[in-house]
Amino acid sequence: MKLDSTVTAIITGGSSGLGAATARRFAAQGVRVAIFDFNETLGEAVAAEIGGVFCKVDVTKEAEVDAAFAKARAALGQERVLVNCAGTGLAIKTASKDKQTGEIKHFPTADFDRIIQINLVGTFRCIAKSAAGMIALPPLEHGERGAIVNTASVAAEDGQIGQAAYSASKAAVVGMTLPIARDLMGNGIRINTILPGIFDTPLLQRAPDNVKQALADSVPFPKRLGMPDEYAALAEIMITNGYFNGESVRLDGAIRMAPR
Repeated sequence: MKLDSTVTAIITGGSSGLGAATARRFAAQGVRVAIFDFNETLGEAVAAEIGGVFCKVDVTKEAEVDAAFAKARAALGQERVLVNCAGTGLAIKTASKDKQTGEIKHFPTADFDRIIQINLVGTFRCIAKSAAGMIALPPLEHGERGAIVNTASVAAEDGQIGQAAYSASKAAVVGMTLPIARDLMGNGIRINTILPGIFDTPLLQRAPDNVKQALADSVPFPKRLGMPDEYAALAEIMITNGYFNGESVRLDGAIRMAPR
């Protein structure tokens, strides 16, 4: 699939970080871009910058996702591309004992469920609804109708202490990639997943310089943080290379995360 002005793309989590870099990269090639995000201020700013459309949406809310797809399609047409970058995380041990107070606590199941709902169910919700729309499109060369890219994490394979919920959600995104590719193969829709390592996103930019340097030094090569446009470049390849399907690819400078 060629990325140009004939293509509409939806980017979830597109107001900052990896999603914003992807939105900018696609828009620079003429793609009509809709940004799905709950951060209205940042989302509207990025949409205005790239000449796109912003749709305020919480991916855990069925009605909000439906309304966002309807708004994007009414403004830009049915999307052929979906990139799922919406996600979140937190670090809490499964169970622990406070060394000072002796208090024993466990990971609140409500927090565990929230991470699963955003990172996994929210991603699948957008995939299913987008694919249903893509099926109605006329096929391109070789019968292709659309392409989807998901965002997992290296934590899917080597999660750290406190990342049980986050790792479970991201491992599940990896796990559903091939079955979805098989579900959609008869409809000409491809799907792939990126597992980013440590990237220089707004969340990480708030960390002290010494912390960021230590993280960069932990990467085998190159010894730096990943750049959001490097993620966007891989997403582009997954979309434009028509033989790329059903794959989950690490983008991490060969890092393997230590326990902590």
